[in-house]
Amino acid sequence: MTVPTLEEIISDIEFLDNWEDRYKYIIDLGKTSPPLEDSLKNDQNKVHGCASQVWFVKETKERNGETILYFKGDSDAFIVKGIAIILFSLFSGKSPHDILEIDPNKELSRLNLERNLTMQRSNGLFSMIKKIKEDAQIFINC
Repeated sequence: MTVPTLEEIISDIEFLDNWEDRYKYIIDLGKTSPPLEDSLKNDQNKVHGCASQVWFVKETKERNGETILYFKGDSDAFIVKGIAIILFSLFSGKSPHDILEIDPNKELSRLNLERNLTMQRSNGLFSMIKKIKEDAQIFINC
């Protein structure tokens, strides 16, 4: 599955009239994303601070001599997996430096997620963002 761009996700969500339909859209994002192999669902890849079980894996590629990070993940909750897909659309395909420069609150505010997620889901969202930023920071420190 190719991760949609953030602009595609925003466009799709804006087209929907209410948050019930938007939640269904986010859940569908999670349902259509392929699962991680069980061997990757380990403590090293686990996102801590989420009520649901969540695992992120980063992959690196070289582009013009620069390291580019790509993320994939899985969760035991489709809505959380859908939120992860939104984060991957924001952060994947970028250099570690670019990832650290992104203001996720500004970008995600375009979706109004913060107003429509429970406190528990919001905490999980911030834990997922923290994991992505920490993974990018590792490459800056090398």
